[in-house]
This record gives sequence, C-alpha cells and structure tokens, in this order.
Amino acid sequence: MKDLTLDPGPGLPDGLVIPSAELTERFARSSGPGGQGVNTTDSRVQLSFDLSTTTALTDTQRLRATRRLKHRLVGTVLTVDSSEQRSQHRNREAARARLAAILREALAPPPPKRRATRPTRGSVERRLSSKRRRAETKATRRRPAD
Repeated sequence: MKDLTLDPGPGLPDGLVIPSAELTERFARSSGPGGQGVNTTDSRVQLSFDLSTTTALTDTQRLRATRRLKHRLVGTVLTVDSSEQRSQHRNREAARARLAAILREALAPPPPKRRATRPTRGSVERRLSSKRRRAETKATRRRPAD
C-alpha cells in the first residue's frame, strides 16, 4: 500500500502525506452485482485513519479535523467504505480518494465572515417600481366596480 497524498489547497499550503503505516485496510464480501464471484471475493474495502495518533497532522489541523468530523468519527478513527466496484483494486482507489476528499474538506479554513451591506438606492427604487407595475397589472384584472 502506498502513502496517501493530498495536493496543496486551502488549509494545506504544502499538501499532506499520510504514511501508509497509519492507514488500516479491511476487506469484506460486497453486496450487489458480480454474479457468482460476489460470494467468493472480498472486494469491499474499509479504510480507517486514526486522527489522534497520526504524525501527518499538526495540532491545529488535528483539532480542526476532529471538530469538523466529530459526526463521522468512532472515537478518533475516521472510516471510509467503498463497495461500488467489482474489483478490490478499484474499491481501494475509491476509498483512498474519498478519504482524501473528506480530509481536504475538513482541514480547509472556515470561510471569511460575511460583511453586512445595504441595498443601493437604485436597486430599492427598481424593486418598488416593479412591484407597483405588477400591482397595476393585477388591478386591471379585477371585476369593474358598479
């Protein structure tokens, strides 16, 4: 098994390399299509990564990832399943890609705070004139008064 590499991006200016020794793979029989082979091959992959014991993350990154992924963690272990493909090799690649995407999203910094702005005078006037025109259109549809 190779090391898992995350490309540079938000929150990861130099990228990230997770050593293969820190990843745990388990294999099981997968449900779904596969004919007779579905009962004989262990093509389903479970890839686990322990956030608390890893040396790949800094303390800040570990804290951010733990906080953002708390709903997905069992203790401090993040587990990803893949059983979409018939081949174990493809499922391994899919699980690694999914784990990388989850970690990349969890390690990204929060977006900047939104600054409250007021609508411009022109946009307010356009909105109100549009409402007036619509009200006049609807008023012409009413039954005439006696």
